[in-house]
Amino acid sequence: MRKTGSHFFASSSSGQRLLPNLFRTTAFKLTAIYLVVFVAFAGFVLGYVAWNAKRLLDDQIRSTIDAEIQGLAEQQRLGGIRRLVQTIERRSRGPGASLYLVVTPLGERIAGNIEALPPGALDRPGEREIQYARSSEALDQTNRALVRVFILPAGFRLLVGRDVEERERLRVIIRRAAAWSLLLVVVLGCFGGWFVARRVLKRIDGMTDSARSIMAGDLKGRLPISGSGDELDRLAENLNAMLDRIGELMSGMQQVSDNIAHDLKTPLTRLRNRAEEALRTAQSPEQLRSALDGAIDEADGLIRIFNALLMIARLETRQVSDSMATLDLSEIVAGLGELYEPLAEEAGLSLSVAVEPGLSFIGNRELIGQALANLIDNALKYGKPEGDGPATVEVAARRVGEMLELGVADHGPGIPEADRARVLERFVRLDQSRSKPGFGLGLALASAVARLHGGAVQLADNAPGLKVVMSLPLAPPPVDSPDAGEPAGSTSQPKPAGFQSA
Repeated sequence: MRKTGSHFFASSSSGQRLLPNLFRTTAFKLTAIYLVVFVAFAGFVLGYVAWNAKRLLDDQIRSTIDAEIQGLAEQQRLGGIRRLVQTIERRSRGPGASLYLVVTPLGERIAGNIEALPPGALDRPGEREIQYARSSEALDQTNRALVRVFILPAGFRLLVGRDVEERERLRVIIRRAAAWSLLLVVVLGCFGGWFVARRVLKRIDGMTDSARSIMAGDLKGRLPISGSGDELDRLAENLNAMLDRIGELMSGMQQVSDNIAHDLKTPLTRLRNRAEEALRTAQSPEQLRSALDGAIDEADGLIRIFNALLMIARLETRQVSDSMATLDLSEIVAGLGELYEPLAEEAGLSLSVAVEPGLSFIGNRELIGQALANLIDNALKYGKPEGDGPATVEVAARRVGEMLELGVADHGPGIPEADRARVLERFVRLDQSRSKPGFGLGLALASAVARLHGGAVQLADNAPGLKVVMSLPLAPPPVDSPDAGEPAGSTSQPKPAGFQSA
């Protein structure tokens, strides 16, 4: 019994909380507004119908009265007041007769089917609506009629009219039907508003519960979707997509943090060991200077890592997208080729550059130069052939459709296809590259630069070796250029064999 009672009170309190929530929902408020508008419109329509019905009946009554008056006027013209009285006496006794009354100048009744009239009803001619009592009815039972009064020769007065009971009955019927209709509309509207608001509130509460669980730490939770495809489903789908993206960013941040902790541990350990060894074994200022130089080199390496991470973060948040200008890619590639040619010779490789002239794009010179430098540097580090393959690194830039393709190809061991997407992430280094200096940020920086410029980086097999292609959108041609849509001419330098778009 105690459990049942507690459950009952819990249900009651829940119901008490539910009703105020229903009244506060936007769906209920909109339904109430629509209901008020609909009731006002329905009342206006019913009132207009009733007014038109009254006007139509009044017109019919007036037409009947006019016809009666014309007939009576003809009888008076033919036989005078005596014949008019005889005609009225005869018509008054017919079923469904109109209302007639003829009185003397002193007000004495001569003929007709009206027994009582309000005082002064016959004093002035014209049309009016009055109360009356038929001669065949009790005097205390009055009706309403639309009548027309005429003053005849010698002061006699004539009243001709029609009862408006049908009009009053129609008005009562319309009022009753309108009242019941509006009451039914209000009841159904309130029930519909309650039903819609309750259904919407139930879905909103489900979304709220899911959001609370997500805020509490359940990052895998998602907002429920009913499958109806309505606006709430579209909102839930977009929020779920946002949560998926946030989850990916959180996972990436966690992975980056783990990679930073793992990859920075080695240089920091070396830095500490060198300082500790210098303090323990150095016997002269030269030995201390040598240890200090090594520590500075390790610190410079750490600074380069953090600068690269900071640059990648700025690229991903587009904090450097404002410093864009129209650049000539041919000039940038040619300058970097001259800069890296001596370094390639030291590595036992030859550097081949093939660039189409006039490759214009909108971008940041320093970022594009840094990205291309990273690609060339990686090719010089890992592009030496293992066998008798060509010891060359090929750099090429050309126009393909509406895009520029900047590629660096080598003939080294390459990267397995399963690892090509992974090496574009930060701090990812394959096992065969652990023996080389570096921190796994070069390709990640190049990929971030390409995305900032509206392009992408792709890795492909160079058979043998690796081919890295960075695609960038072409700059729009000048408006006054007659050859704006023509592709640029080819350069006099030979295009390296084997280099194709990824």
